[in-house]
Parts: sequence; C-alpha cells; structure tokens
Amino acid sequence: MSSPRLRRLRLDHERLDTRFRDWPAIRITGVSGTPPEQYQVTYNIRGLYSSPTGQILERNQHVVEINLSLGYPRRAPQCKMLTPIFHPNFDEVSVCIGDFWAASEGLDDLIVRIGRMIAYQEYNTKSPLNGLAGKWAAQNTHLLPVDSTELTPPSKQEEVEAVEKLVVQIDDEQFPPNVDTPAVPSGVPRLDFGMIAVALLPGRTSIGHASDNSIQLSHNSISGHHAELIETESGFVLRDLNSTNGVTLNGSRINHASLKNGDRVCFGTLEAVFIV
Repeated sequence: MSSPRLRRLRLDHERLDTRFRDWPAIRITGVSGTPPEQYQVTYNIRGLYSSPTGQILERNQHVVEINLSLGYPRRAPQCKMLTPIFHPNFDEVSVCIGDFWAASEGLDDLIVRIGRMIAYQEYNTKSPLNGLAGKWAAQNTHLLPVDSTELTPPSKQEEVEAVEKLVVQIDDEQFPPNVDTPAVPSGVPRLDFGMIAVALLPGRTSIGHASDNSIQLSHNSISGHHAELIETESGFVLRDLNSTNGVTLNGSRINHASLKNGDRVCFGTLEAVFIV
C-alpha cells in the first residue's frame, strides 16, 4: 500500500484537475512531480500591487506557487506569490496561511481561500506580514473587496457530497438497499458496513450524526461527533470522541486503538469491518 502522503498527493491532483478544469477565475497552469508536489496557480481576478513610486494599483492576474513539503499534509503547504501583490497577509516570500491550516483541509479549498485573500474578500490586519498594507486596508475598508467575484466553482457542493461524504439514513439498523455510493477501488482503506463500503480519507476521517462529518451516519445510537480515524505512517488509529454509546473494537470498548485488517468496529450499535 502506498504511503499516506502519496495517497494524499494523488487525491489532491485529481481534485484540482476536476474542480478547476473549466473554471476561468482559477487555473492550474503548472505542475511538477509524479504525483505533483508543486503547483503554479493563476488567478484571473482583481487584486492590488504597489508600483515603484508607491502608488497602489490594480492588476487582473496573479500567479502563486505552492510547494508540498515532505511534512505535508501535517505541515502547511509553502506558498509564495510570483507576481507583485499589496496585501496584509502576503510578503515577497510567503503567504500567511499557517494559523488556519489543518491536515484535513483540501488543497483545493486552500487555493480558493488564497484567491479570496488576493481579492480582499478575506484579510487579517492584526498580525500582518506587510504592515503598510495592513494599515492601508484598515483605513480603506470602504474600497474592499477589490473584486467580489465568486471564487468557489459552482459544482463544489455536489462534488463534496459525491466524493467525500457518505450520508446514510438507517431504519431499525438496516441500511436501505437504494443508497447510492461509489465503488471503492481495490487497495483503498475502507469501512465495510455490509451493504455499503466507504473509502477512508487521507489524513483524518470523522464519523458521526452531524453534517460536518466525513461519514455522516443518521442513527439514534450515533453521537454528533462520534469517532475519528487518523491515518499515520504506521497505519490507522481509531479514537472515540467522547460519544454517548461508545466505540468497540472486536467486542471491547476502547478510547483509542490501532487498527489492523479485518478488525470489527462498532460505532454505537452500527458495525463495520476495517479493510486495507
């Protein structure tokens, strides 16, 4: 089985190609590596830059370089502008994203977030990388955002529901036979609930009743945020998130435990088999 990092890099590349392929505001204009570890992203939106004479001017195209280090996704991507920009959260060598990065965030969502920053739809003046831009932004809020273009591709919600999330309505602990979920490719770690198998996400997979979980299980024995599976270099670790009805592994209740192929896991009263 390939390493968690390689799986994540492949998944990122597939998502970026699908999400931005026909989206004019954000284009992937360069990649390096197999799978890619470096991206060049072009934003066709209005942003600001400072001229040599100190004038604050608009420009309509911006290019960002994104490097995925050996510590990715635990460590944030390294991002820098290849075109000039005047913004509180950018300097000549970096983009301030570290305070907001989590390994569970998609690279595609980060790329959208950087675009919102370029357009001044998002900015932070409390701890700026560029103090002059921070002061300018605080004094000119009436001019912002510079560009109000919607940067999220319109199909994103459907894509997330189809690719990342399994929502299962359960009656009397039986999965309905008409639940439509994509087949899981061979070799991809999964939870097999019997009639339904769902792939685990690189990094972290959350399980619970609430809609913000990676796997949403609608059943009265499932807590809002019931459990999580964390992929590490040595395998998967299962953690109970202080759920009401608990998590059991091969019949024994656990708080956290490493998983091996064929382990039987119960979330509340719902049982699944862990397969790698």
